[in-house]
Amino acid sequence: MKTMVTTKYGPIEVLQIEEREKPTPRVNEVLIKILATTVSVGDVLMRGLDLPSGQKIAARMFLGWSKPKKDILGMEAAGEVEAVGSGVTKFKVGDRVFASTFWNGLGGYAQYKCIPEDSMIGLIPENMTYEQAVPVLGGGVTAIKILSKGNIQPGQKILIYGASGNVGTYAVQIAKHLGAEVTGVCSTR
Repeated sequence: MKTMVTTKYGPIEVLQIEEREKPTPRVNEVLIKILATTVSVGDVLMRGLDLPSGQKIAARMFLGWSKPKKDILGMEAAGEVEAVGSGVTKFKVGDRVFASTFWNGLGGYAQYKCIPEDSMIGLIPENMTYEQAVPVLGGGVTAIKILSKGNIQPGQKILIYGASGNVGTYAVQIAKHLGAEVTGVCSTR
């Protein structure tokens, strides 16, 4: 299978296409044929390690000191279930799914990825494309988590900072759905 790997920290030019063996699902795993992925800010920060020096040390301890421990980045993926391991009950071959790969070793920048069926994976609604579904896990779930802490009430006035980004776009829509009067701000770039 084709993968996009990063063997050292740096700019986008460190990414390389490399052939790897296609994974086989183990017990309770789903093999996804990836048809869409995201390039999230987290992926960019991990690849470039473009952080303040104090954070760089902590990041290197987690991500890898001299090079990334996980060389295939990609925190989110959407695609079709190609195979299931024994014990899988929630998904079947042919299901359209989207998944977070963050807690499963990353790997969204590959043609295939095995994900445990009890991780953050779900069926894509019929009216959504793979490209529409893939950013929901990063942006949509984060927005729901943040807004739920705010206990938003109908008619409440709220400000969403960063309204044009992935999380902000979902936050505006969810807050409006909850009946809030929303003002969104974003940068000019």
